[in-house]
Amino acid sequence: MKDLVFDLIDQEKVRQSEGLELIPSENYVSKPVLEAMGSVLTNKYSEGYPNFDGLTDWPEEKIAEEKLSNYRYYGGQTNVDRIERLAIARACKLFNADHANAQPHSGANANEAVYYSWLNPGDQILAMNLGHGGHLTHGSPVTRSAKIYKFIPYGTDKNGDLDYDEMERLALENDIKLLLVGYSAFMKIPNFKRVAEIRDKAEKKWGHEILLMADMAHVAGLIAAGIHDNPLKFGFNVMTTTTHKTLRGPRGGLILTMGNVGSPIKKVEEKTLANIPTLVDKAVFPGTQGGPLEHIIAAKAVAFGEALKPEFKTYAKKIVKNAKTLAEELKKRGFVLQGGGTENHLILADMKKSFNINGKIYEKALDLIGLTLNANALPGDKGGAFKPNGVRLGTPAITTRGLGEKEMVKIAEWMEKIAKLCQGYEKIRDFEKDHAEEIKTLREEVKTLSLKFPVPGI
Repeated sequence: MKDLVFDLIDQEKVRQSEGLELIPSENYVSKPVLEAMGSVLTNKYSEGYPNFDGLTDWPEEKIAEEKLSNYRYYGGQTNVDRIERLAIARACKLFNADHANAQPHSGANANEAVYYSWLNPGDQILAMNLGHGGHLTHGSPVTRSAKIYKFIPYGTDKNGDLDYDEMERLALENDIKLLLVGYSAFMKIPNFKRVAEIRDKAEKKWGHEILLMADMAHVAGLIAAGIHDNPLKFGFNVMTTTTHKTLRGPRGGLILTMGNVGSPIKKVEEKTLANIPTLVDKAVFPGTQGGPLEHIIAAKAVAFGEALKPEFKTYAKKIVKNAKTLAEELKKRGFVLQGGGTENHLILADMKKSFNINGKIYEKALDLIGLTLNANALPGDKGGAFKPNGVRLGTPAITTRGLGEKEMVKIAEWMEKIAKLCQGYEKIRDFEKDHAEEIKTLREEVKTLSLKFPVPGI
């Protein structure tokens, strides 16, 4: 008898196929990535690391040559070592990094490992205010890292850009050990050169090295494709990312570092920025994680290989083009957008200012017709996490399916219709009851369009 779990997986396939995914942190992986995730590598324990020698030797066949490693704690690692070496080498090539750690299970794990590699309890981190678009791991009081380190938040200015003047003032007023640029809801391209200059001024003021870190989880695919600035080119020591958003890989994390690559099993004599690659490796394992997920690392290697192909650059350009088109179409229809639009894949809309509704009821209403996005707080928002004024949406997933500018116009039309129907409602069940026929009609329209653009791999 078939397990109920597989019935539910089949239902999820239907949901994905018949609707459109507008959440900017989600994407669809290719069939090869899915196959790697479901491979026999899930059976293998591989605590430790492969040998790092020769990771810059191309072609790939040379990188994947067997190299005896003393960095593992289990036997039978020949194939696992070769696969993880490929993942590391491909990541370094994609992002022009000196080293990469492909083992973090998530972006949050990656960030915590970097903190652990460089900081002591009580050290200060300058990071983006969560209410202005920062991530939970950038200082939310509900997280473990916020209980260990002291986070000092900077925000955005009236134009929706980072407030660099505030960042500089705070960096010179507080003895920080880490300066972090990263976000989960921000639609501009940061001025990494300006941030690096702020770090340099702060180092002179405080007389010690300050780690410059970029959390580029949302835009890593755009960086890999060369259409978004790479912070590593501007003096950043570390870049963390997830691998499943614009990078279009499996759910997981990645840490890219600049500096000297050393043995992760030997003691690091000095905690210096030059030694960050090794400090990070030791912080991931054994510092914050146990056995790596080698089936996921294999899927990361496949995704990195896909991102190295010319087609990926074309895809990334389409993401941004679709996002800008969608933003302009929404503005035409009365949507007030944070920052006036977007420079990347992500759009933030103020539903309170636009249609006098809250983001959560709008999210639920769009769900009913097969459009999926998420409610999101905006700067100064008083609605909290479950009743914020804004919504966050983006174009990576729908671009993967092949939707273009014509379809962005249609999506904007549907979003306008639902926004106007939502006005005056506090409970979604009342909205659903009163507008059952309109919801049914729009749901069929969304389904018809969606099925014209199959989801890859299913």
